[in-house]
Amino acid sequence: MTDQTPQTQHPSKPHILVVGGGFAGVKTALELSKHHTGTITLLSDKETFSYYPALYHTATGGLYKQSNIPLKRLVNEQKINFVQGSAHSLSRQDKILTTDQGQQLHYDILVLALGVVTNYFGIKGLEENSYTIKSWEQIQKFKHHLHSLLTPDTPEQHYVIVGAGPTGIEVAGALPAYLRKIMKKHGVTDQRFKITIIEAAPRLLLHSAEKVSRQVSKRLAALGVDLQLGMAVQGASANELMVNGSPIKSSTIIWTAGTSNHPFCKENNFTLTEHGKVQVDDYLHAEDDIYVIGDNAQTPFSGFAQTAVRDGMYVAHDIVRRLKGKQTPAYKPKKPIAVIPVGEGWASVEWGKSVYAGMFGWWLRSAADWVAFHDVEPWWRATTQWATEFGGQEDCAICSKQ
Repeated sequence: MTDQTPQTQHPSKPHILVVGGGFAGVKTALELSKHHTGTITLLSDKETFSYYPALYHTATGGLYKQSNIPLKRLVNEQKINFVQGSAHSLSRQDKILTTDQGQQLHYDILVLALGVVTNYFGIKGLEENSYTIKSWEQIQKFKHHLHSLLTPDTPEQHYVIVGAGPTGIEVAGALPAYLRKIMKKHGVTDQRFKITIIEAAPRLLLHSAEKVSRQVSKRLAALGVDLQLGMAVQGASANELMVNGSPIKSSTIIWTAGTSNHPFCKENNFTLTEHGKVQVDDYLHAEDDIYVIGDNAQTPFSGFAQTAVRDGMYVAHDIVRRLKGKQTPAYKPKKPIAVIPVGEGWASVEWGKSVYAGMFGWWLRSAADWVAFHDVEPWWRATTQWATEFGGQEDCAICSKQ
């Protein structure tokens, strides 16, 4: 982060364009809508707000609506204009952002919260032969594949998860119980399965305390999940993964190991750090009249949902104060609370220097979900949304009959 970028004078009622329908973008737009700051437009390439902490649950039998909330429900269209489309190019001189469909959106103040994209690091065959769970379409493809493997003539399946970060661990923790459930519904009771996590680092959750790593490793072992550390993926095909020069047989590779900054930032000549994120100042400005927040910004704890929410609140308040001719204190990063569920009824929680695990952690995770939903919805809607955690959904014709 650098010193403050000078800002130009704005109209009394400026047009504020927020790009990105995730936590950072939605929170910015919602906070701005509480004030009479001018016209607010939210641009997103999706119709829904994806609640990423619940995607693993949706991918293992949970409700679609638990992890997907219609953006039009979140943004009151009388106060926030919602436009669906992908950001393509930026004209700083004319203050116009053009979408991939050629629509031109004028702005006086621009807030970029585009999120990240999957990075396969150029590993041969990986994109074509692996599954991800970052969208409903990807989840449907993944689940269809899982159900298609449940045949009596297949005695054993090997499921390989690449990446021992939160998503990989969440999927690995939920997968054993989910497989047993759908195997029973399909009448496939004698098929054996093995679940392996492949991780290049020397331990899982490298950015967490070692105590957390130990607790989660022990929990995964109790669930029957094999953990292979210090293993580099070199290639993939439909039936195997090449790791450290040796093939691992598997027809199900789940990739959770890599993301990179949204290509819009590089393609539109923002100043990037060595980590590929956008350089911002102490007020989250990347340039004059352009804020970059959430996963796109080079700030401490970038990548966490709590950080994205905090960024959105800060930028909204900064815009409001500046329009009133007031100065805002510099942005202060805050370490988020890390909560990772590992199977039903168990979660690891790292809260400052304190670490909790087990059922108490699971309760804290459930409470954290309600708080997260309340960050973008009124309490009564947040409560209804939170209750979706207890529902299930299957598109499989066999499972849906039961």
